[in-house]
Amino acid sequence: MIVLPLSPGVLFPLRYVVVLGVLVFVSRPFVSLKPSQPLASAGLGIFVFVIWVSPDLLFHYRHHWWFENAITGHAASSLPLALRANVLFLAIRVLSSVALVPVVEELFWRGWLMRWWINRNFLMVRVGTYQAAAFWLVAVLFASEHGPYWEVGLVAGILYNLWIIHTGNLADCVLAHAVTNGTLAVYVLVGGQWQYWL
Repeated sequence: MIVLPLSPGVLFPLRYVVVLGVLVFVSRPFVSLKPSQPLASAGLGIFVFVIWVSPDLLFHYRHHWWFENAITGHAASSLPLALRANVLFLAIRVLSSVALVPVVEELFWRGWLMRWWINRNFLMVRVGTYQAAAFWLVAVLFASEHGPYWEVGLVAGILYNLWIIHTGNLADCVLAHAVTNGTLAVYVLVGGQWQYWL
């Protein structure tokens, strides 16, 4: 086996090249890259951000054992202090959360898994097709990947699922997700709320 010595400086741009390649050569014939409702999608993204941070601002329950435990982890950033002051790292982190994560996650959750659960030949299923089991499976699994923020992850998953059903356009969900992540990144950087970047 040949192991290529790839530095983080090479790996970060490589991620974008791979995602762009998947979009252009694999997904483009099947998925629209143009949002049908850009303003509403951006509004949904901001709404999900508000839902994401409101419980901590209003109720301060994040450290309850339901949210912080051996399964979900803890609402604390794993970023070393040195990286929190590294402008290049922060720029790459923000770019990843806004341009990479929404594309990859929406292609997986609502572009593939939601349809695959309905029919293993998922290309036969129209984007945004509703089926209760697929809807809730995706919402719950989406929540589970957000650790101690699982309850707001569940609400976000439900809202993004409803949005794909409403628009039938994956690009609208990508945009909403990107706006959520972008506003959260601003909140983290401006407010020093590093716990949101696990």
